[in-house]
Amino acid sequence: MDLDAVRTFVTAADGGRFQDAAAALSVTQQAVSKRIATLEKTLGVRLFTRGARGATLTIDGQAFLPHARDLLRAEERALASVRPGSRALRVDVIGRRLAPASLLRDFRRGHPEAELDVVTLFDADAAVDAIRSGTIDASFRAVTMPGRRLPDDIETARVYDEPIQLLTGPAHDLASVRAVAPADLAGRRIWMPGLVPGTEWGAYYDALAAAFALTIEITGPDFGTEPLLDTIADSRSLATFVGERTHLVWPADHGLRRIALRDPVPVYPHSLIWHRDNTHPTLAALRADLHARRAGHSPVGTWAPTWA
Repeated sequence: MDLDAVRTFVTAADGGRFQDAAAALSVTQQAVSKRIATLEKTLGVRLFTRGARGATLTIDGQAFLPHARDLLRAEERALASVRPGSRALRVDVIGRRLAPASLLRDFRRGHPEAELDVVTLFDADAAVDAIRSGTIDASFRAVTMPGRRLPDDIETARVYDEPIQLLTGPAHDLASVRAVAPADLAGRRIWMPGLVPGTEWGAYYDALAAAFALTIEITGPDFGTEPLLDTIADSRSLATFVGERTHLVWPADHGLRRIALRDPVPVYPHSLIWHRDNTHPTLAALRADLHARRAGHSPVGTWAPTWA
């Protein structure tokens, strides 16, 4: 159905005269008559009776009018869904307990007017595909360059280096220390059943293990965060790595310990990636906010993979 004709019909019905509709729509009266005639032909009914005092809706015209208004409202909603600034910015954060979700919350607190739609995709390949297809606007990822090459239409900026911590149970022999050097973890059991080979987080921890001669075990099924924390809490030998801003909640009797890593501090290199043609104003505001937060950041005393 021709929505211009529908809009002309509604305008004429509201004004009562084709001449008034022509003025409101900035078209000729002949154009209004032609659009109404086309719409009547499409519907197979007469919508107006014309008289000396103007145009009066027929019974069919009265019946069609509320549906015509619904069509125009649907058109506006459809346009708003893709109009930059009129729809929520859709951002992938990998996981809702991880640092990128925290970064988005920080941004939202500083920009309460910003509308955000937060999603979680599996890996960088899925995120890049979603950005290129327009399914999402941006994603927080570790970009494993130059090992993988991003498409030419994808842009990226490193936005946050998140310190990595050691997580142990209360009976672990490192539970009482405040900090430990990564190299001192050589020979200890680091258990991370959630690592998936071929993912960007798998590549990060592979590089961390190689740099400091660590052994990271990924054996056993990954039943999620809570069973992992239960196992760590009860173990004298197992520990795991977590990001400093990873949000974890555990029962008080678990007594888990977050232990800083120092000399150097391993950091997880979060980058924001987006399509170079994306003009969403909230994306521009997010990029500026992340850039400002990173200003003055120094990599001195930290470690990240060479590909970061």
